[in-house]
Formats: sequence, C-alpha cells, structure tokens
Amino acid sequence: MEALADKLMENAPGDLDRVYFVSGGSEAIEASMKLARQYFIEIGQPQRRHFIARRQSYHGNTLGALSVGGNMARREPFQPILLDAHHIAPCYAYRDRWDDESEAEYGLRVANELETKILELGEDSVMAFLAEPVVGATLGAAPSVPGYFKRIREICDKYGVLLILDEVMCGMGRTGTKFACEQDGIAPDILTCAKGLGGGYQPIGAMVSSKHIYDAISNGSGSFQHGHTYLGHPVACAAALAVQTVIEEEGLIANVRDMGVKLDDALQDRFGNHPHIGDIRGRGLFRGMELVADRTTKAPFSPDVQLHARVKREAMAQGLICYPSGGVIDGKQGDQVLLAPPFIVNESHIEEIVDKLGVALDAALASIDS
Repeated sequence: MEALADKLMENAPGDLDRVYFVSGGSEAIEASMKLARQYFIEIGQPQRRHFIARRQSYHGNTLGALSVGGNMARREPFQPILLDAHHIAPCYAYRDRWDDESEAEYGLRVANELETKILELGEDSVMAFLAEPVVGATLGAAPSVPGYFKRIREICDKYGVLLILDEVMCGMGRTGTKFACEQDGIAPDILTCAKGLGGGYQPIGAMVSSKHIYDAISNGSGSFQHGHTYLGHPVACAAALAVQTVIEEEGLIANVRDMGVKLDDALQDRFGNHPHIGDIRGRGLFRGMELVADRTTKAPFSPDVQLHARVKREAMAQGLICYPSGGVIDGKQGDQVLLAPPFIVNESHIEEIVDKLGVALDAALASIDS
C-alpha cells in the first residue's frame, strides 16, 4: 500500500500528498465528502454544510455521490432520499457558449456561477465544490475551456471552499497526463481516482488529500471518522502498483498523448462534416461525439428514437465496445458516443475503431427510417 501511495503521489499537483485507498469511484467520492465535512469541524467551522456541483455531471451511484452528481436520469428514482446538494451550469461550450462570446469570456461567465451560488447560500456555509476536469459518462468527454478551472480555483480560495476534483474516469493518464487537472494548470484540495488506477485487474479507487487537510485532522482529533470494509486491500493495491509500474516503464501516457492526437484527427476526418455529428471533443484517449438531428440548429434526435442504444447495438455487432448514452443535454434529450481505447492502442487500432464506428453509426441511423 505504501509503495502504491508513493507511486501515485509522484509529481502530484499542489500539496496533494496523502492517499486513502478504497474499492472504487463511488467510495472515493463518499470519502471525499466526509473528509471535507470533518475538516471544517476540525478547524472550527462546523456551520459549513453545503456541497455545490454541476448539472450534467456524474460522481457515482451511492446516495452521497448521486446527491452531488447531476445525471438527472440516475438521480430521479432516488430523489426523495438524496442529500440537498446544489448545482450550477457545466462547462459545455458546444451548446452553452453564446455566439458573440470568446471561449475565455464563456469560461469566466459559467465559472462565476459558483461565486453567485456561494453568496446565495452564505459565503461561510459552503464546504466544497465538486467537478470532473473532463466530464465523462453524462456529457461525453467534455473538457473545460481554457481559464475556467483557474477561475474556479480563485473563487474557492476566496471563500475558503474546498475544491474536489473527480478524476475517476478522466484521470491516471486517460487524458494524456497522469492527473487530468494538470492540463488546466490547477491543483485541487481533494482528488478522487479509480478506473485507470488498477486497470480493471482489481477493484480499487483512491481519495487523495492535500497536506493542510491531513494536518488539520492529524493535529486535531487524530483520526478520520470513516471507513470501508476493503479499505487499503493489499491484493488490490499490489495489482494497482503493477499496473502503474507498467504504465511508467512502457511510457504508456506518452502513447496516450500521441495516439490521442491521431484518434482526434481520424474522428475529424471521418465525422467532421457528418450531417449528424454536432461536436467532436475530448482530450487524450478520452473522446466523445455528440449526435444531432440537424448540425445547423444543433437539434437533438427525439429521445423516443433511442439513437444511442441503436449505436451501441450496432457497434457491438461490429466488435466495437464503446459507451453511447442519452440525456446529454438535460437528462432526457441528446445522444453521445464516448470512446476510451486502451493505453496500448496503435495506429491500426485507431483506424479499426473509426471504421467500425462509422459502420455502426450508419446502420443505427438507417434503422430509424426502416
């Protein structure tokens, strides 16, 4: 466990330096929420009780994680028993940036929603803001625009709010750097990771804490009032250490960057002018395409069509595993396809992925009219 923690913390951004190993992403989010609350109790600010997150986000399936998440379809059945978390707009430039706005102006506008919400709730009542640096399942590999997260970091610092970054999907090299937030030029107070940490070989996730949070508890009550049955499981940690060692020794994150550029180029070449592809986005080997009925108006297909399900079925028939989903716009409307090839992918694989996706998309669209 200690060796894995050391490996994970190599070149970590900011003062991230303590690791809490759990069994997956949802557990990591639950741990981060409870750590945020205990931190403020330890430093004498027990009045801080609110979490703020973003619409069209996803942070896990436990009740706490669902509460801060903004995936409306997954929240809906459990709404009456969720925590009272608060949500602001995502950074979703394809649909939400005004025609007369630059990317920088748009990023500043949506980031400032955080300050507005903090002041609305009471500037000394908010514990933390949670966000995915690149939004995965719910928004189809949507990255923030340049400058957005720097403004978010400024606002959190101004009001003493913790910044929790959920890198369960986008972290551990997936977007081309070990930590996705490196590309935004910021560091969080707490970071969560999971999927890429163990590569699927064992169930494992991690909550990573900044030194000032650890010190507040270490010098206060002395213990984090939390735990999970398989916390710090030695076999899971051993498997994750082996995965991270291979990633490092074989230079796989560099391959993610190189192949990520080639994947984006291939997607743009094949689908950049497709009448039903509105946006191609992402970073590294984390790419998404938003499907539209009309490119000019960005009108989505009717949810009744279930285009994402059709694409998934046709892709599987081609031997392509991808992640299509619906509700990308508001929880009900909008279809997207998410791609996350393995870190060992090469140019021939990229060609195969794009070809099979093209066949699957054509078949799915044809099935609507049949």
